[in-house]
Amino acid sequence: MKLVFLIAACCSVLAVALICIFLFMNGVPAIFKIGPLKFLTGTVWKPGNNIFGILPMIVGSICVTGLAILMGVPVAILTSVFLSRYCPKKFYGICKSGINLMAGIPSIVYGFFGLVVIVPLMAQLTGKNGNTMLTASILLAVMILPTVVGVTESAITSVPESYYEASLGLGATHSQSVFFAVVPAAKSGILAGIVLGIGRAIGETMAVIMIAGNQPRMPKGITEGLRTMTANIVLEMGYASGLHREALIATGVVLFVFILLINLSVSMLNRRVHYGD
Repeated sequence: MKLVFLIAACCSVLAVALICIFLFMNGVPAIFKIGPLKFLTGTVWKPGNNIFGILPMIVGSICVTGLAILMGVPVAILTSVFLSRYCPKKFYGICKSGINLMAGIPSIVYGFFGLVVIVPLMAQLTGKNGNTMLTASILLAVMILPTVVGVTESAITSVPESYYEASLGLGATHSQSVFFAVVPAAKSGILAGIVLGIGRAIGETMAVIMIAGNQPRMPKGITEGLRTMTANIVLEMGYASGLHREALIATGVVLFVFILLINLSVSMLNRRVHYGD
């Protein structure tokens, strides 16, 4: 069985390695053909004229993901606290099943929901086209909830009961013990949940394509349309060829590096928090 487990682990590592090799072998040469500065800082994307600037897509991805995290993570953490420390047992199964069901809904269904419900609502509120950055961020905030809740609830539940009991013994109330003793002790798991939420948000494609506006230009505000890196790849890969196709693969390289940097940054922060304790 040790050999079976070792082979399974090696296969997982090999799959990631092959993805990295494919992306970098096909994407990095294109970056140097176009010019790293022109590619990463260019604000114009016109494949027909061999102009490939992905800065608008980079900024769009960061803005949409950042807004989604700001809106979704607080709700997810409070939901996790409720499920682990406040929810009555007879309602826990219903609530947990509902959250698990959210995780199983295809992203295209979320996209239809956003297109039918959120986009018209935003159009009424803003008096503009409802396909905006804010619309996409709201939908992504909903989509990352089950991912963040699942990891965060497990982290809070795994905190030893002695933390809670010690806080009560010092005279704290139930809520004070939960929020000032139990939740801080689970900060490593909470950070892990946030990282997974960021990965889900920045990598989402179909739902964002349907409601973000798909405009390859620099974002001008939360009530304006934009295009993310993932949307740019999906929309044009079907008919791209030559340098255009290579530029789209290079966009995937940039997205991959972004995710690696996010994971590395949070891991370092998590290590500092751990050693700080």
